[in-house]
Amino acid sequence: MMLTREEVIRYGLSFPDTYQEAPFHDPNWQLVRVRKGKKAFLWTYERDGYLNLNVKVNPEWRDFWRSVYPSVVPGYHQNKEHWNTIIIDGGVPDEVVLQMIAESYALVTDSPTKRIYEAVKQIPKGRVATYGQIAELAGDKKMCRAVGNALHKNPDPDEIPCYRVVNAAGALSGEFAFGGSGAQQSLLEADGIKVKDGRVDLNLYGIRVADGRILQDP
Repeated sequence: MMLTREEVIRYGLSFPDTYQEAPFHDPNWQLVRVRKGKKAFLWTYERDGYLNLNVKVNPEWRDFWRSVYPSVVPGYHQNKEHWNTIIIDGGVPDEVVLQMIAESYALVTDSPTKRIYEAVKQIPKGRVATYGQIAELAGDKKMCRAVGNALHKNPDPDEIPCYRVVNAAGALSGEFAFGGSGAQQSLLEADGIKVKDGRVDLNLYGIRVADGRILQDP
């Protein structure tokens, strides 16, 4: 069986913070958007007798999907570098269609700040990471400044242990954002990390990062 428009839209609406909209005053075009930013990640419309879906795609996977499934073509009326159109004609398994919708949602809701916070969550207790390492784990070595900005706006310090991030020399923040001066040292010491003269020994406590992931200790 092929997916119906109702099933596709219901699946799109199963993701957090989403809503359905027909923005073109044409009931043939039904979109599912993310409330924050109002970005669409799923476009549905009928064309040439078939239901069509436009989904955002990672450029690294774009050509793969198009080559494997003839029913996946460059995005209709959209940026063909970042969008694919899925023609629901039975040529793409339902589970693969749903996978591409899920990937589209993930791409639209992704943000550097979100990736930074997820990277910080990976720092094990008893270890620290540098701003540069967090930037690398978040996918862009050049965004050290963005890391600092994100840490000082941490919305959930209990879940996002920003105090485990130090500068490239192991130095702590002079005025730590969450609790004031001296708070970062206290939190690190509670983790079992020794702080001397406002610094942490990165050789002892620093994580190791390569290829965008934390390496396990030998």
